[in-house]
Amino acid sequence: MITTFSSREFNQRTSEAKRAANDGLVFITDRGRPAHVLMSIEEYQRITGNHKKIADLLAMPEMADMDLDIPRSREPARPADLS
Repeated sequence: MITTFSSREFNQRTSEAKRAANDGLVFITDRGRPAHVLMSIEEYQRITGNHKKIADLLAMPEMADMDLDIPRSREPARPADLS
Protein backbone atom coordinates (compact mmCIF):
# COMPACT_ATOMS: atom_id res chain seq x y z
CA MET A 1 0.00 0.00 0.00
CA ILE A 2 1.34 3.45 -0.90
CA THR A 3 0.29 6.55 1.00
CA THR A 4 1.03 10.10 -0.11
CA PHE A 5 1.45 13.19 2.04
CA SER A 6 2.30 16.68 0.89
CA SER A 7 5.22 18.27 2.74
CA ARG A 8 2.77 20.40 4.69
CA GLU A 9 0.60 17.39 5.61
CA PHE A 10 3.69 15.44 6.64
CA ASN A 11 4.79 18.24 8.96
CA GLN A 12 1.33 18.42 10.53
CA ARG A 13 0.66 14.66 10.68
CA THR A 14 4.05 13.03 11.26
CA SER A 15 2.72 10.37 13.63
CA GLU A 16 0.10 9.33 11.08
CA ALA A 17 2.76 9.12 8.37
CA LYS A 18 4.94 6.92 10.59
CA ARG A 19 2.00 4.59 11.24
CA ALA A 20 1.26 4.46 7.51
CA ALA A 21 4.90 3.49 6.85
CA ASN A 22 4.28 0.29 8.82
CA ASP A 23 1.77 -0.73 6.12
CA GLY A 24 3.80 0.35 3.08
CA LEU A 25 5.69 3.17 1.48
CA VAL A 26 4.81 6.79 2.21
CA PHE A 27 5.57 9.28 -0.55
CA ILE A 28 6.12 12.85 0.58
CA THR A 29 5.55 15.35 -2.17
CA ASP A 30 6.94 18.82 -2.69
CA ARG A 31 4.83 20.99 -4.99
CA GLY A 32 2.96 17.93 -6.18
CA ARG A 33 6.05 15.92 -7.12
CA PRO A 34 7.43 12.98 -5.10
CA ALA A 35 10.44 14.21 -3.15
CA HIS A 36 10.99 11.69 -0.33
CA VAL A 37 9.97 8.18 0.70
CA LEU A 38 9.29 7.10 4.26
CA MET A 39 9.42 3.39 5.09
CA SER A 40 9.77 1.13 8.09
CA ILE A 41 13.23 -0.08 9.05
CA GLU A 42 12.10 -3.63 8.28
CA GLU A 43 11.19 -2.63 4.72
CA TYR A 44 14.51 -0.80 4.32
CA GLN A 45 16.45 -3.86 5.52
CA ARG A 46 14.45 -6.09 3.21
CA ILE A 47 15.20 -3.86 0.23
CA THR A 48 18.90 -3.40 0.98
CA GLY A 49 19.39 -6.96 2.14
CA ASN A 50 21.55 -5.73 5.01
CA HIS A 51 24.48 -5.39 2.63
CA LYS A 52 27.72 -4.17 4.09
CA LYS A 53 29.24 -0.97 2.83
CA ILE A 54 32.25 -1.28 0.53
CA ALA A 55 34.42 0.44 3.17
CA ASP A 56 33.45 -2.24 5.71
CA LEU A 57 34.37 -4.99 3.27
CA LEU A 58 37.71 -3.41 2.41
CA ALA A 59 38.63 -2.78 6.05
CA MET A 60 38.98 -6.54 6.69
CA PRO A 61 39.19 -6.26 10.51
CA GLU A 62 40.03 -9.98 10.70
CA MET A 63 43.38 -9.11 9.07
CA ALA A 64 44.34 -6.44 11.63
CA ASP A 65 47.00 -8.62 13.32
CA MET A 66 48.56 -9.88 10.09
CA ASP A 67 52.20 -8.97 9.45
CA LEU A 68 52.96 -7.85 5.94
CA ASP A 69 56.62 -7.99 4.97
CA ILE A 70 57.27 -6.27 1.66
CA PRO A 71 60.88 -6.58 0.47
CA ARG A 72 62.56 -3.32 -0.51
CA SER A 73 63.01 -3.00 -4.26
CA ARG A 74 66.58 -2.83 -5.56
CA GLU A 75 65.51 -1.11 -8.80
CA PRO A 76 66.47 2.55 -9.13
CA ALA A 77 63.66 5.08 -8.85
CA ARG A 78 62.28 6.39 -12.16
CA PRO A 79 60.50 9.67 -12.79
CA ALA A 80 56.73 9.36 -13.10
CA ASP A 81 55.26 9.68 -16.59
CA LEU A 82 52.44 12.20 -16.15
CA SER A 83 51.67 12.67 -19.83
